[in-house]
Amino acid sequence: MSNSATPQRRTGPTPWRTTYRQLVDSVGPGAARLRRSLIGLLAAAVFQGLALACIVPLFAAIFTRQDIGAALTWLVACTVMMVLSSVLRWRAQAFDFDGQMAQATHRLRTRLGEQLRRIPLEVLQDKRTGEMNSMVLNNVDENLLTTLTILNLIFIAVVTPLATAVALLAVDWRMAVALLLVFPAIVPLYRWRRPALGRGKRILGEAHQQASADVLEYMQGMPVLRAACQAGVKAERLSATFKRLEDIQIYGHRKGAKPNIVVASIVELGLLFVLAVGVLFVLDGSLDIAVLAALLVIMARFFEPLSTFILYTAILELIESALERISTLFAIDPLEQRVPAAVPTCYDITFEGISFRYANAGGPSISSFSATLPERSLTALVGPSGSGKTTLTRLLLRHFDPQEGSVRIGGVDLRHIPVDHLHDLISVVFQDVYLFDDTVMNNIRMARPDASDAEVRAAAESAQCLDFISRLPQGWETPLGDIGGRLSGGERQRISIARALLKDAPIVILDEPTAALDTESEISVQRAIDALVSHKTVLVIAHRLSTIVGADQILVLEDGQLIESGGHDDLLSLAGRYGRMWDAQQKVKCWHVSAALPGGAV
Repeated sequence: MSNSATPQRRTGPTPWRTTYRQLVDSVGPGAARLRRSLIGLLAAAVFQGLALACIVPLFAAIFTRQDIGAALTWLVACTVMMVLSSVLRWRAQAFDFDGQMAQATHRLRTRLGEQLRRIPLEVLQDKRTGEMNSMVLNNVDENLLTTLTILNLIFIAVVTPLATAVALLAVDWRMAVALLLVFPAIVPLYRWRRPALGRGKRILGEAHQQASADVLEYMQGMPVLRAACQAGVKAERLSATFKRLEDIQIYGHRKGAKPNIVVASIVELGLLFVLAVGVLFVLDGSLDIAVLAALLVIMARFFEPLSTFILYTAILELIESALERISTLFAIDPLEQRVPAAVPTCYDITFEGISFRYANAGGPSISSFSATLPERSLTALVGPSGSGKTTLTRLLLRHFDPQEGSVRIGGVDLRHIPVDHLHDLISVVFQDVYLFDDTVMNNIRMARPDASDAEVRAAAESAQCLDFISRLPQGWETPLGDIGGRLSGGERQRISIARALLKDAPIVILDEPTAALDTESEISVQRAIDALVSHKTVLVIAHRLSTIVGADQILVLEDGQLIESGGHDDLLSLAGRYGRMWDAQQKVKCWHVSAALPGGAV
């Protein structure tokens, strides 16, 4: 597997250039517009600083009462600068107001969804559903929706005072230099606080992801938790997650309280220092009191933004940590798509020298496996748990690629078949069926969205679904609940088979769909399967050997290797692994429940 599947976690602060590049990349086609917005906010902050600088000569003209024309000139200049600042800021934030940020958010979520479809499922299976949900929803919102607002506040806190101080060099260089000594003090304060802020926000972000995953798992597993008396206050895992989140938040507030007070105090003392210097200059007659009065107004305007600057950057760290998690997901190498693209014209399946090892596994799940599944034949995979049966089907579905060898359909390597076309070629009926909280009609139609109602109903009829659909409260329009919770196991299986029938793919994979069903449900599902597999290339994972006696070939796996193959009678004649499995299952059939009860009572 590619090393990018497990990227290294950053230990220090993210360089601002990297954050900017990640932000621009996340916006996609809106990157140029976002750049213009950022430049607009920066320019707005500069003009606001120049407008404040105009207050000094304005006050000087007003206090002297000798040059009304000069006062009006500086008043007009101040007004023009403020209007320019407001217009630039409004145009820059139109990226939010005009819905472009919402569009960028939508595009980013779509790109994340596309990336999730492209990357190997081996990588995704190590990540919890709730964590992915948090990334696609919360992290995207943290990334985009507050970015311009926070950057605007940061520019006002830093760029505006700097522009004012630079402009004041033309009025009184001593006071300008005093101000310039205060503003740069923000930089070392920020560099002092940033590592701790970054660590805190990353830890908090991970805790939120963990909490999202645990809440989703808790809701989905509620029936099991109740049965095990682990709901409510006894849900130890969820309670521990909430407690850890609480501890992190409390610790972060406590650790940040003193530094935030220190920063605010230094800013306040710095501004008081500037005021004290101004008073001294006024007393020795080298500074006009009007200039000092104007500086008081300006400093009052700067105090709050400068004091809260570090708090703004804390939110920026939250944005950075979200960008890092999104970038990490995008950095995972997708499955290779080889060129030229090719589309098979027949549907035999060939496994050629397949070897596959899961990441961090102790040994290979499949080793040097070769087999051919002829077109329109039924092949069964049998073997003990962990023998590699499911791994083979996942390789055929291209959830991941083998490290050695190739899987071919109609002689075409799967890596040359476009992914969407490959999905069109294969229908799957899993043992554990996943249905969506949507109507019966839509759950079946998802196999072929352009299918008519009549085609959906015909597939449901062939899958033996009509009897239980008619009993549902709203019939075809009944929502099935989370994971199809309104239906029994057998009913969910038949919906799944109806999907496969509607899709009508030339290759069918069956993961022992009748293994956990009662006799009546099994009969109905088996009839549906018979309709599904007619004239298809079928691969069955079989646990009950009696269900695959008529298979065209049976492949017996053990420890990831093919140890026997042939028809049912041929394998029995070998008296090998398959024969022993068959004998064991036949003995189980003869077992009588009365033998396990005291006194033989039934």
